[in-house]
Amino acid sequence: MSEQPVIEVEKKEIAPPAEMHTEIDAELVLEPIPEQPQDPTKIAIEERLPEEIDLADPELYFNRELSHLQFNARVLEQAMDENHPILNRLMFLCIFSSNMDEFFEIRVAGLKSQLEYSREKNGPDGMHPKKVLGLISEHAHKLVRRQYRILNDIIFPKLADENVRFIRRSLWTDKQSNWVRRYFRDNVLPIISPVGLDPAHPFPRLANKTFNFVVELEGRDAFGRENGLAIVPAPSSLPRLVKLPDDVCEGGDNMVFLSSIIHAHADQLFPGMTVKGCYQFRLTRNADLEVDSDDIGVDLAGALRTELQSRHYGSSVRLEIADNCPDHVVDSLLKQFDLEQQDLYRIDGPVNLSRLMAVLELVDRPDLMYSPFSPGLPRKLASAGGLFEAIRQRDYLLMHPFESFSPVIDLLSEAAKDPNVVAIRQTLYRTGARSPIANALVEAARNGKEVTVVIELRARFDEAENLALASRLQDAGAIVVYGVVRHKTHAKMILIVRREGNNLTRYVHLGTGNYHAGNARLYTDYSYMTCSKDIGDDVHRVFQQLTGMSKELKVKKLLHAPFTLRDRLLEMIDREAQNAKSGEPSRIIIKVNSLTEQKLVQALYKASQAGVKIDLIVRGICTLRPGIKGISSNIRVRSIIGRFLEHTRVYYFYNDRNPEVYLSSADGMDRNLNNRIEVAFPLQDYKQTRRVKKELEYYLTDNTQSWILQSDGSYQLSKPRKGEYRSAQRALLSELADNTRES
Repeated sequence: MSEQPVIEVEKKEIAPPAEMHTEIDAELVLEPIPEQPQDPTKIAIEERLPEEIDLADPELYFNRELSHLQFNARVLEQAMDENHPILNRLMFLCIFSSNMDEFFEIRVAGLKSQLEYSREKNGPDGMHPKKVLGLISEHAHKLVRRQYRILNDIIFPKLADENVRFIRRSLWTDKQSNWVRRYFRDNVLPIISPVGLDPAHPFPRLANKTFNFVVELEGRDAFGRENGLAIVPAPSSLPRLVKLPDDVCEGGDNMVFLSSIIHAHADQLFPGMTVKGCYQFRLTRNADLEVDSDDIGVDLAGALRTELQSRHYGSSVRLEIADNCPDHVVDSLLKQFDLEQQDLYRIDGPVNLSRLMAVLELVDRPDLMYSPFSPGLPRKLASAGGLFEAIRQRDYLLMHPFESFSPVIDLLSEAAKDPNVVAIRQTLYRTGARSPIANALVEAARNGKEVTVVIELRARFDEAENLALASRLQDAGAIVVYGVVRHKTHAKMILIVRREGNNLTRYVHLGTGNYHAGNARLYTDYSYMTCSKDIGDDVHRVFQQLTGMSKELKVKKLLHAPFTLRDRLLEMIDREAQNAKSGEPSRIIIKVNSLTEQKLVQALYKASQAGVKIDLIVRGICTLRPGIKGISSNIRVRSIIGRFLEHTRVYYFYNDRNPEVYLSSADGMDRNLNNRIEVAFPLQDYKQTRRVKKELEYYLTDNTQSWILQSDGSYQLSKPRKGEYRSAQRALLSELADNTRES
């Protein structure tokens, strides 16, 4: 094949990063998470004749859940990377905690439910859910232990060097102790409700991820009761991190944990009793909403509101508890929550670590975080002529956060005010009831536009926010629908109909990410704005299917899940395979968040066998096994983890020197391709196609933030040679941000 030139991103005068991971000691190095005995598997497969290889063989697939755990491990690794400022490293620890919470709430809970209801289902890897749970426990315990060692041995000391301190109880000065005592008396004691356990005081019903203490007591109370245990729920209204005033400290930013405050004064909660021990703990429950489509009737919103009430009290899946808690107390809690030893995580630090994100608000130290930047903006979009005029002249492609998200908001705001705009239609997955996008839609409806919004209520953990958004839009006069009951609406589309002379012109925005201005500063995503007639007609037809009732409507340009997207992707992969077999140049580059759909994986295996060079940039879960001779030796898989969360989905096919590029809201997963409403849209301009290919090359040549998937299931961090540092995100910041460009 004809190789494309490598983009030398370091020539952009990007400051070379420090030597990677210099402070990691031997025991803190990231351990690979093998899912099965991999090397013997590889040898066994490679010894077979090609005609003996079944591409559905479980040995060709990594386990989905364990691959997910590997992604969380790579996020945790960012806390060790000295290229990140120290507060950002702390933030990565918090993100890891949040990711692990969701992993247990959804993925582990799902596996446990399979076993509980005898609905075990092996994935393509053939591994039984019980075995998967055992491996998850083994590797999750290693990661959690390592997380707290990083926090205690590296992050806290380095922050202390910068005069940002988390002061342990044993180190409080007399002034600090007196201040904390007053804080407890005035702010904690009046609202805390300890519960002694006896027949009249059953174990309290604890909500998912709430912060609690189990207290060992000795003695008899005023009524002669002597049980020995009490539960103290920490009030949810209190901050988990409290900043000490300057007058009781010797400079810097000084904070104490609420857990330390309660622990230090536990005896005041049980006057006359002896507190033998006080131990913080947190229970994780199944938080996956299950709304039975057969029971919804005509009110999805009502069914969801009812289900939301029970989310906080699902079945138990994990117990986190202070590592010094006695075994007999731990055993009592495990029995109470119907958990096993493998579900127990002893913690050397705060059990609710994700709450450390509060540090970013309590500490005003911009020097300890990434420097802010101004997203770039194409010059014509920034001109005073208005967005409709600009889009009428040409299509625009933006890459967030390096380029501004404001044109998307401004397009809706302009449409809301423009007397010539007669209708607006939009899909919303995650945005917020009071977001700028929501405000523009409300204004448009109040100004008499025909506003129709398809809100996906079941966007996980945003359901309540989406219900509030739906109510606000309906109150403003917008038509709100909730998509299709059995298919989540995940496509990102805006359609604006504008009267121009005697004609109606359709203006379209399509994106790979959510309409959330905050996420647009943290996630990498593409935005595409056009008034192409074919694209406008296609988006109109997709909205017809979403809001009305009709047979499948044919579209010209878009690929539309669950109807045409997967099959067309398979056809384009096969086309590259046929070109390779004919001796023609071929190439596939796919960038997604996850790759698990079995037919897609098998098609990539076949293309690799035909000689197609395939690069997969998969941020998270990847079940495809690369580097197997005779099967996937032409496939390379890498994961990029950095300052921004990689979120763009790109499908690139060389197509015999006539490249096709599709951008999409859809990942390479069964749920996206077969069970969701998704769209993929083609780039019709050669310059934009060439631009996206160039940006993909930045990722393929990244050697500072890229992790390469090995055939045994482990990931190896790329190690740049001296003077050859290449970072995709740094290159894109250098090229796209902080400037106004022609295109």
